Amino acid sequence: MDADVIVVGAGLAGLVAAHELTSKGRRVALVDQENAANLGGQAFWSFGGLFLVDSPEQRRLGIKDSFDLAWSDWQGSARFDRVADEDSWAVRWARAYVEWAAGEKRAWLDGHGIKLLPTVGWAERGDLRADGHGNSVPRFHVTWGTGTGVVEPFVDSARQAARDGLLTFHHRHQVDELVIEGGAARGVRGTLLAEDRSARGVASNRERVGDFELTAQAVVVTTGGIGANHDIVRRYWPERLGTPPAEMVTGVPAYVDGRMLDISAEAGVRLVNRDRMWHYTEGVRNWDPIWPGHGIRILPGPSSMWFDALGRRLPDPCLPGYDTLSTLEHLRTTEDIAGYDHSWFVLTRKIIEKEFALSGSEQNPDITAKDRAAVLKNRLGKGIPGPVDAFVRKGADFVTAPNLEQLVAKMNELTDKPLLDAAELRRQIEARDLQLANPYSKDAQIQGIRNARRYIGDRLGRVATPHRILDPAAGPLVGVKLHVLTRKTLGGIQTDLDSRALGADGTPIDGLYAAGEVAGFGGGGVHGYNALEGTFLGGCLFSGRAAGRAAGVQTG
Repeated sequence: MDADVIVVGAGLAGLVAAHELTSKGRRVALVDQENAANLGGQAFWSFGGLFLVDSPEQRRLGIKDSFDLAWSDWQGSARFDRVADEDSWAVRWARAYVEWAAGEKRAWLDGHGIKLLPTVGWAERGDLRADGHGNSVPRFHVTWGTGTGVVEPFVDSARQAARDGLLTFHHRHQVDELVIEGGAARGVRGTLLAEDRSARGVASNRERVGDFELTAQAVVVTTGGIGANHDIVRRYWPERLGTPPAEMVTGVPAYVDGRMLDISAEAGVRLVNRDRMWHYTEGVRNWDPIWPGHGIRILPGPSSMWFDALGRRLPDPCLPGYDTLSTLEHLRTTEDIAGYDHSWFVLTRKIIEKEFALSGSEQNPDITAKDRAAVLKNRLGKGIPGPVDAFVRKGADFVTAPNLEQLVAKMNELTDKPLLDAAELRRQIEARDLQLANPYSKDAQIQGIRNARRYIGDRLGRVATPHRILDPAAGPLVGVKLHVLTRKTLGGIQTDLDSRALGADGTPIDGLYAAGEVAGFGGGGVHGYNALEGTFLGGCLFSGRAAGRAAGVQTG
């Protein structure tokens, strides 16, 4: 055989699986349709957020977290409702993952040299109910080095294993078929693609120059999700989220194409929860794109006012940073706005200076480069951070103006016809501004702002001092046109707790494993309907580790 184990996909989950295998002396063939510059896949481009529970970083900031609280949050968010079938393994994966996040995960990361920033972010704050969706406390730990810092030790491991003769890279190999013989996985077949020296993330050619076949005792599928394939996104878009947008921006490179899901199904693998997906509503067009339709997600603090395409303030819990899918559902199911593919933030310069961050390793060069002085200057200093300022100055979706009437006029120039009425926006903004006269309020967003500022991490570096949107001293005003940004696949190949892929009858296919996003990050849907954030990378780490360890035992 060509190897003990074939790993299909050189993203984070695949690299972790390969690390586990080669550390036990197994020979690995690492197969990927992209060139060597793309090792690490989508994870390389991420902000590097990791979900941890009761971590030293949390305790130092006075955050009281526990497994019980995190598991309650996870269940309230996941809303598993197919436990007798499609969620049967997902529920078990979810509990195992939260146990890992509250236990061994922190030490395991440290053992691989992965360090964390001392601050902890409060992402996806939820639907305003204790037993509902969302994080009750801050749990979003940013890796020192962003996504590149998470990927780096496993890329280094793969390269060292290659030098040691334990791993062979098969770049520009596109898998078209899983070879199943006698009910067991025995290899892969596919297309050799022409050489392509494009930079990381740039869409590569699909010119066929030949065929290939590789054989092994086991195969691990780690090929990611569907985010760059808008046709597949629309095909499985769930009715509960209304109609898919006619136009979306893309939050992942073009190679996140979902091909291996259907290829796996053709080989008899069971796919579940394909209607579960995670797309952001705060996407903006990248002024300096790398891949086709490249969009960037704004990581908003809680203070921007959010309006629909017709200029109406979004209802609770559709608040910045709170409940992603509720916001998406509102925008896509409300009858008179479902035909529009955008919404709006209206905010002040004072808010954007303190609260706007952009998702992605390349949008956070200070953290990615591990430059402590730059981090302190950019995160705690005055002025708009450089990457955000570049979008304000050059981004097609940003407008600024000294007063509301001029701002609305500029916002209306960004749509096919003027949809916004300055007087109606003024009425809503003034009503909100009146709520700031006291330290208490009936406005849920104002309550949330004050709640956030009780947490030292938000008060120091994330949430602006409460102020009136129409206060000239806080200006100029900023308007941001927001698009739906495709990102995560929450369903996929159903697997047991050893990451063994299950067949149509629900039993494991001998020698076939799946991990990462292609497996719904474990079990075919570990998140259920909602992600708690910081769980993309962690899901790749946890499921990739499980697949590598189990395949290593099988091939020992």
